[in-house]
Amino acid sequence: MNIIEPNHNGEQLRIGIVQARFTNEVGSAMLKVAVAKLEELGVASENITVTTVPGALEVPLVLQSMAGTQQFDALIALGCIIRGETYHFELVANESGAAITRVALDYNIPVANAILTTENDEQAHARIEEKANDAAVVAVECGNLINLLLSEYDD
Repeated sequence: MNIIEPNHNGEQLRIGIVQARFTNEVGSAMLKVAVAKLEELGVASENITVTTVPGALEVPLVLQSMAGTQQFDALIALGCIIRGETYHFELVANESGAAITRVALDYNIPVANAILTTENDEQAHARIEEKANDAAVVAVECGNLINLLLSEYDD
Protein backbone atom coordinates (compact mmCIF):
# COMPACT_ATOMS: atom_id res chain seq x y z
CA MET A 1 0.00 0.00 0.00
CA ASN A 2 1.26 3.46 -0.91
CA ILE A 3 0.12 6.15 1.52
CA ILE A 4 0.67 9.77 0.57
CA GLU A 5 1.03 11.87 3.70
CA PRO A 6 -0.20 15.48 3.85
CA ASN A 7 2.51 18.01 2.99
CA HIS A 8 2.05 21.47 4.53
CA ASN A 9 5.32 22.91 3.25
CA GLY A 10 4.45 25.79 0.96
CA GLU A 11 7.98 26.84 0.06
CA GLN A 12 7.71 25.85 -3.61
CA LEU A 13 4.10 26.90 -4.17
CA ARG A 14 2.48 29.80 -5.97
CA ILE A 15 -0.94 30.70 -4.60
CA GLY A 16 -3.59 32.95 -6.12
CA ILE A 17 -6.29 34.58 -4.00
CA VAL A 18 -9.51 36.20 -5.18
CA GLN A 19 -11.37 38.23 -2.55
CA ALA A 20 -14.92 39.49 -3.01
CA ARG A 21 -15.22 43.10 -1.79
CA PHE A 22 -18.93 42.92 -0.98
CA THR A 23 -19.00 42.69 2.82
CA ASN A 24 -15.43 43.96 2.52
CA GLU A 25 -14.75 44.18 6.26
CA VAL A 26 -15.09 40.41 6.54
CA GLY A 27 -13.27 39.65 3.28
CA SER A 28 -10.36 41.95 4.10
CA ALA A 29 -9.97 40.37 7.53
CA MET A 30 -10.03 36.92 5.95
CA LEU A 31 -7.36 37.99 3.47
CA LYS A 32 -5.00 39.10 6.25
CA VAL A 33 -5.46 35.81 8.10
CA ALA A 34 -5.06 33.65 4.98
CA VAL A 35 -1.90 35.45 3.83
CA ALA A 36 -0.36 35.22 7.31
CA LYS A 37 -1.10 31.48 7.41
CA LEU A 38 0.32 30.94 3.92
CA GLU A 39 3.52 32.69 4.94
CA GLU A 40 3.64 30.63 8.15
CA LEU A 41 3.44 27.51 5.96
CA GLY A 42 6.41 28.74 3.94
CA VAL A 43 4.79 30.36 0.92
CA ALA A 44 6.94 33.34 -0.06
CA SER A 45 5.06 36.63 -0.18
CA GLU A 46 6.19 37.16 -3.77
CA ASN A 47 4.49 33.84 -4.63
CA ILE A 48 1.11 35.05 -3.37
CA THR A 49 -1.01 36.96 -5.89
CA VAL A 50 -4.10 38.75 -4.59
CA THR A 51 -6.90 40.32 -6.55
CA THR A 52 -10.32 41.61 -5.57
CA VAL A 53 -13.65 41.59 -7.34
CA PRO A 54 -16.98 43.28 -6.56
CA GLY A 55 -18.80 40.22 -5.19
CA ALA A 56 -19.02 36.45 -4.86
CA LEU A 57 -20.51 35.95 -8.32
CA GLU A 58 -17.42 37.49 -9.91
CA VAL A 59 -14.96 35.30 -7.99
CA PRO A 60 -15.24 32.19 -10.23
CA LEU A 61 -14.47 34.08 -13.44
CA VAL A 62 -11.25 35.49 -12.02
CA LEU A 63 -10.32 32.12 -10.51
CA GLN A 64 -10.85 30.61 -13.95
CA SER A 65 -8.63 33.23 -15.56
CA MET A 66 -5.91 32.65 -12.97
CA ALA A 67 -6.16 28.88 -13.40
CA GLY A 68 -5.87 29.29 -17.16
CA THR A 69 -2.46 30.94 -16.81
CA GLN A 70 -1.05 27.72 -15.31
CA GLN A 71 1.07 29.95 -13.05
CA PHE A 72 -0.54 28.85 -9.77
CA ASP A 73 -0.37 25.64 -7.75
CA ALA A 74 -3.59 26.41 -5.87
CA LEU A 75 -6.21 29.13 -5.56
CA ILE A 76 -8.23 30.56 -2.69
CA ALA A 77 -11.68 32.18 -2.87
CA LEU A 78 -12.48 34.61 -0.05
CA GLY A 79 -15.60 36.55 0.78
CA CYS A 80 -18.87 36.55 2.60
CA ILE A 81 -22.50 36.22 1.62
CA ILE A 82 -24.91 37.23 4.39
CA ARG A 83 -28.55 36.23 4.16
CA GLY A 84 -30.91 39.08 3.40
CA GLU A 85 -34.66 39.21 3.08
CA THR A 86 -34.84 37.87 -0.48
CA TYR A 87 -33.98 34.75 -2.46
CA HIS A 88 -30.83 36.49 -3.72
CA PHE A 89 -28.76 34.89 -0.92
CA GLU A 90 -29.49 31.37 -2.16
CA LEU A 91 -28.81 32.33 -5.76
CA VAL A 92 -25.43 33.92 -4.99
CA ALA A 93 -24.35 31.20 -2.55
CA ASN A 94 -25.34 28.30 -4.82
CA GLU A 95 -24.10 29.74 -8.09
CA SER A 96 -20.76 30.99 -6.79
CA GLY A 97 -20.11 27.73 -4.94
CA ALA A 98 -20.92 25.57 -7.96
CA ALA A 99 -18.83 27.74 -10.28
CA ILE A 100 -15.84 27.67 -7.92
CA THR A 101 -16.00 23.87 -7.84
CA ARG A 102 -16.25 23.80 -11.62
CA VAL A 103 -13.06 25.85 -11.96
CA ALA A 104 -11.19 23.35 -9.78
CA LEU A 105 -12.45 20.39 -11.77
CA ASP A 106 -12.12 21.95 -15.22
CA TYR A 107 -8.55 23.13 -14.62
CA ASN A 108 -7.37 20.39 -12.26
CA ILE A 109 -6.25 22.95 -9.70
CA PRO A 110 -7.09 22.99 -6.01
CA VAL A 111 -9.43 25.83 -5.10
CA ALA A 112 -10.06 26.42 -1.40
CA ASN A 113 -13.54 27.91 -1.20
CA ALA A 114 -13.62 30.18 1.84
CA ILE A 115 -16.62 32.24 0.88
CA LEU A 116 -18.66 32.34 4.04
CA THR A 117 -22.43 31.93 3.85
CA THR A 118 -23.97 33.18 7.07
CA GLU A 119 -27.24 34.34 8.51
CA ASN A 120 -25.82 37.58 9.95
CA ASP A 121 -22.73 39.71 10.60
CA GLU A 122 -22.05 38.07 13.96
CA GLN A 123 -21.78 34.61 12.40
CA ALA A 124 -19.50 35.99 9.70
CA HIS A 125 -17.12 37.63 12.17
CA ALA A 126 -17.05 34.49 14.30
CA ARG A 127 -15.85 32.42 11.31
CA ILE A 128 -13.20 34.72 9.81
CA GLU A 129 -10.11 33.26 11.43
CA GLU A 130 -10.97 29.56 11.26
CA LYS A 131 -12.20 29.60 7.67
CA ALA A 132 -9.31 31.73 6.35
CA ASN A 133 -6.73 29.57 8.13
CA ASP A 134 -8.38 26.43 6.80
CA ALA A 135 -8.33 27.83 3.25
CA ALA A 136 -4.59 28.47 3.44
CA VAL A 137 -3.90 24.96 4.76
CA VAL A 138 -6.13 23.38 2.10
CA ALA A 139 -4.41 25.36 -0.66
CA VAL A 140 -0.93 24.29 0.45
CA GLU A 141 -1.80 20.66 1.17
CA CYS A 142 -3.80 20.11 -1.99
CA GLY A 143 -1.38 22.12 -4.13
CA ASN A 144 1.41 19.82 -3.01
CA LEU A 145 -0.73 16.71 -3.48
CA ILE A 146 -1.84 17.54 -7.02
CA ASN A 147 1.73 18.48 -7.98
CA LEU A 148 2.95 15.15 -6.62
CA LEU A 149 0.24 13.18 -8.38
CA LEU A 150 0.88 14.93 -11.67
CA SER A 151 4.63 14.48 -11.48
CA GLU A 152 4.86 10.93 -10.15
CA TYR A 153 1.74 9.23 -11.43
CA ASP A 154 1.09 10.91 -14.75
CA ASP A 155 2.45 8.46 -17.31
